[in-house]
Amino acid sequence: MAKKLFGTDGIRGIANEPPMTVDMALRVGRAAGHIFARADRQSTILIGKDTRLSGYMFENALTAGLTSMGCHVLVTGPLPTPGVSYIMRSLRCDAAIMISASHNPYHDNGIKFFGPDGFKIADQVEEDIEKLIDTGAIDHIKTDPDHVASARRIDDAVGRYIEFTKASFPKGMRLDGLKVVVDCANGAAYKVGPCVFAELGAEVVAIHDRPNGRNINERCGAVHPEDMRATVIQERADVGISYDGDGDRIMMADADGRLLDGNALLAILGVDLLERGELPGNTVVSTIMANGGLLRALEPLGGKVELTKVGDRHVVEAMRSGGWVLGGESSGHVVMLEHNTTGDAVITGLQVLATMLRKEQPLSELGRVYQPLPEAHRKVPLGGKPKPTDEQLNAIRDAAAKELDGEGRCVIRPSGTEPIVRVMVQHDRQSDAERLAEKYGELIAGL
Repeated sequence: MAKKLFGTDGIRGIANEPPMTVDMALRVGRAAGHIFARADRQSTILIGKDTRLSGYMFENALTAGLTSMGCHVLVTGPLPTPGVSYIMRSLRCDAAIMISASHNPYHDNGIKFFGPDGFKIADQVEEDIEKLIDTGAIDHIKTDPDHVASARRIDDAVGRYIEFTKASFPKGMRLDGLKVVVDCANGAAYKVGPCVFAELGAEVVAIHDRPNGRNINERCGAVHPEDMRATVIQERADVGISYDGDGDRIMMADADGRLLDGNALLAILGVDLLERGELPGNTVVSTIMANGGLLRALEPLGGKVELTKVGDRHVVEAMRSGGWVLGGESSGHVVMLEHNTTGDAVITGLQVLATMLRKEQPLSELGRVYQPLPEAHRKVPLGGKPKPTDEQLNAIRDAAAKELDGEGRCVIRPSGTEPIVRVMVQHDRQSDAERLAEKYGELIAGL
């Protein structure tokens, strides 16, 4: 069955427009309640959300659907996605739901599920939920009135997650003497982010930490780190940290305001683990969009990069399959399975700071290990034409690999959400990257 409701990361869309309507959320809650119901006892589902105004209506609709099917609901209020994953495991829940559209503007929202192990649910479970809704079968499944369940709020969810993240920091280590700028994106980490670093001894300058329901990700956060970088320079801080709206992505800046993306952070953490002999298989996992500079940073120490399809879900699947502990994406999703089951921006920031203290080096010095290959990107609109076949695109990929001859890399992939084909070329020379990206884009446009 081809999924229509679920995309690459749950259900997502503009609030109050299909599929992100209250009616649909109610049905999703009822279908999920049926799927996750247990025969031996009452099941428990945790619901968290970011700071979007529409989170209230979806939280209530999902709660109504779940409780109507006999599932007890625990509600955390605003909490980062990794916090939802942690607390559901701590409370032995049967599943969890995060209401968020991540880095998107406030008018978007989304619903994503975690299974009892804290990992995102399998495609088959999404298909089962979707089938119940699509066929209308869920409309005919009722629960006996005696089995309608209740809901309650977990008042200390933020505090629980703060303590969890602090526990990932090396024992006996503190952040005294460090000045840290924390950009909370007016999102789910607006309380957690500043508190964690302050409680470990850092001087914290918090910005974009006053959400009003509409300002999440607005010219701030991991997607727009310019204000964070400027504040680092203005405040003469040691480090800057930017989260996205749901707190699973991170960007950092050194004392000079130089930005470090997901590639750079993976390089810093990967090199540190390699030097300490604590990187299983000497392997870091990333996606096909990873910059070649990541591999160049790891290779001198015997490190390798395993590449997956785009999406943090594919990164985590490969990590679990291979027994690897560090992975992520250029966008700032950094997954450290030793600490959490999903990208955790707060923990990632703490581990980078721990590396600084352990090596007694500023972030600017640590960052030297990663030198990005110049990149060029093109979007090729299909203009109403059918999507090119795999054979056609593979022919261009093969020609590109032959032309590059090991001096760079080319990624060509159709978009999963737009009628376009994306082209990325990495090369030691920016002019060659631009020239080749243009060339391969024209070849695709001519198909």
